[in-house]
Amino acid sequence: MRPAIPHALIVGGVEPALEHAVTSRSFRVSSASPAEAVARLESGRFEAVLVDARGPDGRSLIPVLAERFPDVTVIAMLASGADGDAFDALRAGATETAGWPVSPEELGYALDRAVQRTRQVSTVSDPPSFPASKLLGSSPAMKRVHELIERIAPGDATVLIRGETGTGKELVARALHEHSERSAKPFIKTHVAALPDALLESELFGYEKGAFTGAAARKPGRVELAQGGTLFLDEIGELSPAVQVKLLRLIQDREYERLGGTQALKADVRFITATHRDLQHMVEQGSFREDLYYRLNVVSIWMPPLRARRDDVPLLVRASAERFASAAGKPTLEFDEAAIALLRAQRWPGNVRQLLNLVERLVVLSPGPIVKAEEVRRELEEQVSFATQASQAGDVPIAEGGSTVGPSFVEGVPSTVRPLREEVRRAERRALEKALSSAQGNRSLAARMLGVSRRTLYTKLDEHDLE
Repeated sequence: MRPAIPHALIVGGVEPALEHAVTSRSFRVSSASPAEAVARLESGRFEAVLVDARGPDGRSLIPVLAERFPDVTVIAMLASGADGDAFDALRAGATETAGWPVSPEELGYALDRAVQRTRQVSTVSDPPSFPASKLLGSSPAMKRVHELIERIAPGDATVLIRGETGTGKELVARALHEHSERSAKPFIKTHVAALPDALLESELFGYEKGAFTGAAARKPGRVELAQGGTLFLDEIGELSPAVQVKLLRLIQDREYERLGGTQALKADVRFITATHRDLQHMVEQGSFREDLYYRLNVVSIWMPPLRARRDDVPLLVRASAERFASAAGKPTLEFDEAAIALLRAQRWPGNVRQLLNLVERLVVLSPGPIVKAEEVRRELEEQVSFATQASQAGDVPIAEGGSTVGPSFVEGVPSTVRPLREEVRRAERRALEKALSSAQGNRSLAARMLGVSRRTLYTKLDEHDLE
């Protein structure tokens, strides 16, 4: 299948030179006024949005776009040579900056990075986010997390947040920042697994004008943007050995250099990192530096999987249902007790992220005002079969290997026989899990074991919500 043609939205007026520079990089072009921009982005898919940031309307739009559309590259178009404006735009949430009058080469490289960033991020699913103050849960496991946040937040110690994908590690990082003395300063997030090494280094450390082809102006990196605040590095276990060395120096000496620069810059930031990988095992295997591991693991917080905090499911369901209903312009729906019990019984391999996804779908599709167990069961049966753990013996039938699975229904009669399509998907998932386990998380090796391309492997992992 041929890749889709990337689409750019120009906000603030289309000039011929700008349009030509964008279309010459094989982009489709649409335009909108600052007042129309949000609605246009909500109604279609765009890889990049170019904002004329020379005036107040464009500058005020940048943080709105950065918050509402985190997967879209926001390119702030500024008067050439306005380094101060560029810094302010990046601090407000712009991903890239480019100058007026338009430099086709400079803008072209920014657009190329937008496409590369979109393709990388497309393999990573971000969870629906709550404000950090709503890190919900009153189970014993979550009470421990809240206690640790309260004790750790006021200090400046480096924190490593561990936990499975979808458990809410970013929410913990934001809560640590919000309850720290740095809360008035920026919280800057970088998903290190979503960017290749060359792009990651320039994102972290910034670059000087002329550092590489297309570097037409100095650009501050995420470390500089986080000055005085918190730098959150997500999926730290995916760092290459080369970047691990540079990060070690940054954390150890609190110094760094922009790409192409010679001046040592001071980093006044608090480092918080997160991973779903077993870093200690990676150290033993030689794929992660031992000295960096000890620098990162000064204080550790383990975020429990949802199956270890089932008592929190009702709270999560009702709070998220209220939020999603409000966003959809619907009255808040109630979940009856049988529906809640069914949701509590699931194993949720995708954790809170997976639960919120299902709740949002139920809120959108339910005729309301009460979501019943039948609706929940119907949605579950349309997905890959969820493994469950019955609260009482005999609640659900036992499947092969001793695991429990929810019953399927054919003409209203419970049955342990699943549709062929579902059985194939279950077999495919088991094969993926086995290959990843045998390859110890090395995706290139796992792809070779399965006899598929790396791109196909990423697609399948995304389909099955595996990491």
